[in-house]
Amino acid sequence: MATKAATKKSSKSTNETPVDLPSEQELLAMPESDYMNERQLAFFKERLKQLEQDILNNAGETTEHLRETQFVPDPADRATIEEEHALELRTRDRERKLLKKVQQSIARIDSGEYGWCEETGEPIGVPRLLARPTATLSLEAQERREMRQKLYGD
Repeated sequence: MATKAATKKSSKSTNETPVDLPSEQELLAMPESDYMNERQLAFFKERLKQLEQDILNNAGETTEHLRETQFVPDPADRATIEEEHALELRTRDRERKLLKKVQQSIARIDSGEYGWCEETGEPIGVPRLLARPTATLSLEAQERREMRQKLYGD
């Protein structure tokens, strides 16, 4: 937990001084003692901001695409177009939920809580955060939660 407190202090300087962003290989090569240092936080914040921008761009494209109404006299063609629109809307709904998680993760970086498990307070781990930057649980805590859901149907 002392590391977590030190991380909270260093995360404030992320906004003040420009930091050169490391590559994924550099992140993985960093020692555990450097976990969630200024460079790592800057890397993940940049990755999350890019993901947020991509989601917002996709939402704008969907809106434009759905506005382009096509009148098609053939019922089969019309059904195909409606099914494509429904699929696109389901995809955007999933992205809307992801956008909320991305924004929460950015807020966690700003508050100094990013990279730490919500349940146990232990490090989530750089490899897991590279695979899923919005992760809030360590792999072990996530497995326990999924097992409980499977057993009790939560």
